[in-house]
Amino acid sequence: MLGMSRSIFRRLLFSYLITVLVGIGVAGVLMSFFAKEYFYEAKQEELLRKAKKVNVAIQDRARIDDGIVEGIDEGTIDDLVLLDETFDTRIWVFKRDGEIIATSMQEEVFIGKSVASSIVKKVVQGQDVITELQFEGLEDPMLSVAVPWGKKDEVYGGIVLHAPIEGIERTIDQMRETILWATLFGLVLSTAMVSYLSWSISRPLKKIERTATEIGRGNYRERVHVSTTDEIADLAHTINTLADKLEKMEQERRSLEQVRNDFLANLSHELRTPLTGMQGFLEALQDGLVEEEAARQKYYNVLYNETMHLNRLVDDLLDLMKLENNEITLSRFPVDPAEMIQKIAFTFRQEAAEKGTTIEVETADDLPKIYADKDRLEQILNNLVKNAVKFTEQGVIRLTAAADGEWVVITVADTGIGISQDDLDRIWERFFKVDRGRSKKNAGTGLGLAIVKQLVELHEGSITVESEPEKGTVFTLRMPTVERYRQGT
Repeated sequence: MLGMSRSIFRRLLFSYLITVLVGIGVAGVLMSFFAKEYFYEAKQEELLRKAKKVNVAIQDRARIDDGIVEGIDEGTIDDLVLLDETFDTRIWVFKRDGEIIATSMQEEVFIGKSVASSIVKKVVQGQDVITELQFEGLEDPMLSVAVPWGKKDEVYGGIVLHAPIEGIERTIDQMRETILWATLFGLVLSTAMVSYLSWSISRPLKKIERTATEIGRGNYRERVHVSTTDEIADLAHTINTLADKLEKMEQERRSLEQVRNDFLANLSHELRTPLTGMQGFLEALQDGLVEEEAARQKYYNVLYNETMHLNRLVDDLLDLMKLENNEITLSRFPVDPAEMIQKIAFTFRQEAAEKGTTIEVETADDLPKIYADKDRLEQILNNLVKNAVKFTEQGVIRLTAAADGEWVVITVADTGIGISQDDLDRIWERFFKVDRGRSKKNAGTGLGLAIVKQLVELHEGSITVESEPEKGTVFTLRMPTVERYRQGT
């Protein structure tokens, strides 16, 4: 990935530099080309204007003999020299047959020579001619224009103005040199800017690469820190979000693994204890070590109780698994809470009395009905009251029910051994037993409260607990009324 990052840096750098170089180069070529065209056209127009001014100045200076132009006045040469100095151009005057009869140059080396017939033909017809001429004796190429010489409809010949194109070429060369230096400066500046830009792109990508590598190794706490707000920052945010989710999934996986291990350990313990006892009793009976009938009946009774304990454990496990897998469907109907509480109290009153405990019931008048599955509600209250009876001796268990708006609040309070603060948050866990030291006397599966919590939440209710060691425990159950259900639908 590091090599790829460097590759990205190089590719960005070279691609930007090539783009800048080609862009500036093409712009320079086009500028020089169009500038040359512009300068040439401007010079041509300027020469045409000057040529026509020369014609105005000398159109009355022709010497005509029998209608044929023989030459120009003697003073016209001085005027041509003056116009040459004024316009900074060379001036020729030629007759209709193309013969040059006057020039603005003192040496007059071109007098008597002829202008090209193609130029003469167009000029005599009244047309302007623009061309580049190179005569013998002229050291440099010249930009030339030829205009008719004469007045009104009478054409005596033509006037040619020459201007060296060396100045234009020099200007173009200077422009090209300027463009070259500008290109070099732009290249240096672009290199610096593109290097920084490429670095600013490759650096966060390198951070993302390191973070992705750490995440791939299982270090889900690694995060990408990018200060920009562009697409790379969005990518970094996505990587961080992915890391958050993976970290949570890993925590959940570990938690589930721990729960699974605890579950298997607790289940093994809960199964081993009764099975070990049953095995011992069965071996004693099988070996004929128990001869008295009374003793055998006692053994049979223990085996029966242990079998019932295993049945309850299996039933509770099945219920809990169905609840956690959302496989239990409630059959909800209006249920009278007062009637249900009286039934539960009657069921456990004899068992409580054997431990010197009384069960008291207090329900408000005109209680609204609870919208619940009657059998599951009975299962909830059975578990709560059974726990209260199990851990209360020579005490009182109080069952109450009262209305609270759209809820019915049911409490199961006892004066039993209570629950310590360390255990209070764990009582809803599977196989957790508060009174492990008395597990033989108060046998149970440790799944009752876990099932209670799941069933209450399935009813869209809530359950809380308050307790203090040696002072008792209070479970508070809030269940929705029929009216609340109707308003919710």
